[in-house]
This record gives sequence, structure tokens and C-alpha cells, in this order.
Amino acid sequence: MSRPVVLKALWGAAVLALVAGCSSGGGEERPGTAPPTSASAPASASASTSASVPASGTASPEGGGRVSVAGTLTEGLKSPWGLAELPGGDLLVSSRDERTITRVDGRSGAKTLLGEVPGVVPGGEGGLMGLAVHDGWVYAYLTAASDNRIVRMRYGGAAGDRLGAPAPVLTGIPKGVVHNGGRIAFGPDGMLYAGTGETGQTGLAQDRASLGGKILRMTPEGRPAPGNPFAGSVVYSYGHRNVQGIAWDADGRLWAAEFGQNTWDELNLIEPGKNYGWPEAEGRTGREGFVDPVAQWPTSEASPSGIAYARGAIWMAGLRGERLWRVPLSGAERSGDPEAFLSGEYGRLRTVLAGGDGRLWLVSSETDTRGTPEPGDDRILRLEVR
Repeated sequence: MSRPVVLKALWGAAVLALVAGCSSGGGEERPGTAPPTSASAPASASASTSASVPASGTASPEGGGRVSVAGTLTEGLKSPWGLAELPGGDLLVSSRDERTITRVDGRSGAKTLLGEVPGVVPGGEGGLMGLAVHDGWVYAYLTAASDNRIVRMRYGGAAGDRLGAPAPVLTGIPKGVVHNGGRIAFGPDGMLYAGTGETGQTGLAQDRASLGGKILRMTPEGRPAPGNPFAGSVVYSYGHRNVQGIAWDADGRLWAAEFGQNTWDELNLIEPGKNYGWPEAEGRTGREGFVDPVAQWPTSEASPSGIAYARGAIWMAGLRGERLWRVPLSGAERSGDPEAFLSGEYGRLRTVLAGGDGRLWLVSSETDTRGTPEPGDDRILRLEVR
């Protein structure tokens, strides 16, 4: 399936006005010409970390890492955003704009609508976003009337194949038309992590009293996790613009992807209490007190949302970039240049989730008002990594 790499022609005058005010084109993509269908090699490692793009299903030029599309698990999803795997291998997928959660059979792709989540108020980049599953609960990051928040709902067991009523876990995360973050995941330490955005109010990212522009770490009940860097706070790292991708490598290191503004999108190695620079720094600056990204991309080539770790690399889904990036790792550093796969073949890519045994689940995002939907959009793809 190949499609032209184009942007939605019109998104509404109100949002265009907001984009102009942000100077970057908002949080998930920027105005201008369509991105190229292939990435070019950088002039130097300190500039862009893009590499030449292998064709779909081929090995990388350097012989490390191979991904192929094994099939389409399901299609016909509307504004899919969050994805979580249940014990046994079935998937839960959220619809940002429809406010619903659907169960997808991990083998047949059959869909079962579990219902609408009460209290979700979609708008702009907000709505029903990240999902996580833990100890009989389904956790969701959502936009409510007054804030972004994390809730949890009982699922399975005595509750059967239906969602319980949502109970607040953490409230008071700033909301906006853009830059709402939204990714949540449980770490290897059993704590719940969340990526948030600064809602276009850039000063929130450096304000440690605000939950905006941060990576948060909390207990499953929403309390500050033991060992957090700032006493009595769920803030784990700060100076972020809009974090929509979090994942852990095989040694338990936390990685996060975030949207840049005009110049660089980033992949960062996250350390507790560290400052990642926004709005004072975008991309590598070498400035004292700020952590430089491990990898960076021109904003036309990425707009990174979900990430996952599999077979020695971070895999990063690109929205405007419409490609899947592979970033090979050696410990806490890159072991080679990033490589792009599936460029332009499935449109905007929202979420990638590791499924074990070298398998990835990849979710497209053509029905989120910014894509150009084709028959069957949106879909969950089954990828094999070797």
C-alpha cells in the first residue's frame, strides 16, 4: 500500500491561527511542503541523524536490523491513539475523538467495542489518548473539561468483558488545543510513567511546580513514586515540549521521544531530575545544565509519537514523517545512525508497541483530521523484526 506523502489541505481557520501563534505549526506537525518520501544522509553527525531509507522489508545498509510487515491485524479504526496488550495477547486501542476503547483479538483482528469512557472532552490534539494495563486495571490518559488526567477502570475478572467506572489517578495536568502529551506506560519498577506537554505555554516546561512539559513517575494509585528526584512530586524530568513516546530498553533505561518546534525532533535518554532544555534549547546545544538528545531529526522527517524497544533498537513512529525510525543502541548511546522504514507506505504513524519475540504492533493515524484517509484506514499492522 503506497500513498502520496501529503498533508490535510485545510484544518480550520481557528487552528491555523493557533498554529501561526506557535510559530512551529502546533504540536504534531508543522505547515509547509510535504515531507520527502526518503530521508537523505546528513552532512555531519552533529547536524541530522537521518540515514538513507531502506525499502520496506529489506535489511539496513549496514546489515543490522530488518523489519517487514507480516500482515494487517485489523482496520477501520477511527482516530486510534493508545495501544496496550492484555495478558493472552489481545490488544486494547483507544479512539482519541470517539472517546472509546476497543478490544482487538490478537490473532483474528476481530474488534469488540468495550464502550465510551465518561468525562472525555476531545478537541484539537486532546481526547482519549494513552492506555496501559496493570493488575486488572486499564489506565487511560485523557482530556477532561478542565485538565488532562489519568484515570483507571476495572476490566476482566468479576467485571467481565466491560470497563468499570473511571476513577481518578492523577488530575491537574495542563490541557490545551496542542501539546497535550498523552503517553502512559508502566516501567520495569512497577511505577506508572506519563509524558505530558506544555500546551503551547512554553514556560510550563521549566516550572517544576507544573505538571506540563514533564515526564511524570507515580505509584499505580497516583502518588509520588519512591525515589523521585523532587520530594513530594510526581515530576521525574522536565524541560520537555511535548512527550508522546516512552519506552525502556533491555537494561531498564528510559527513553522518550518529543516534538521539536522549528528545527529538531528528539530522542532522549531520561535521567531523574534532569532538565531537557525546552524552551531554552531545541536539539543539541551543548549548553551547561541541559541534557542533549541522543538522536535528532529535522521536523519534516519525524513528528515522533509512540516508541518501542525491540532487538537492540528504539523504534519510533513518525506522524508528519510518515515512516518508522530505527535507532540502534549500545548501552546508553547510539551504535549507528537512525534508519527509516515504511516511508510513505501507510501514511501517518501514531503508535508502536513491542509484542515480544521480535514482533511490533504499529498503528496508523490517517483519520485524526490531519491525514488523508484511504479505504481501510486506520489500521494495526503486525511487524516482524530480525
